[in-house]
Amino acid sequence: MDKDKVKYLLTEALGRNEELFLVSFDISTANQIFVVIDGDNGVPVSECIRISRSIEQNLDREEGDFSLEVATFDVAHSLILPRQYEKNVGRKLKIKTIENEKFEGDLISFSEEDGVLLKWKERVPKTLGKGKVTVEKEQAFSLDSIKEAKVVIIF
Repeated sequence: MDKDKVKYLLTEALGRNEELFLVSFDISTANQIFVVIDGDNGVPVSECIRISRSIEQNLDREEGDFSLEVATFDVAHSLILPRQYEKNVGRKLKIKTIENEKFEGDLISFSEEDGVLLKWKERVPKTLGKGKVTVEKEQAFSLDSIKEAKVVIIF
């Protein structure tokens, strides 16, 4: 399977809808093509079908048999691309740093230069007397310091 040809067809198909972007792309040794896409406003099933057909119709099964899977990004997986952070500003994230520290809070802002800004509320002991008080905390994370970042789905 010609990976460059498939990549070209995929790029061409994604180019027809600027809200969509490629998260991952792979071709196995058994000619299984795996494509994962995401979108700034989600990805309708019709777009997965359109992209799949755009690729499949331009590949010749006589040259080599293949299977093709076009899927949307699964929120159970960690965010990978800067564009995924951008689209999730305002949502709750769970972040695990490369030092294995864990944080959960609202994604306040994101930029490639400044990274991720997370804000959350936490109960801490009072400075005087017994009991705890709720305080707001905020922390910035560079993309290099993030081992895993997942969107928290609230029902």
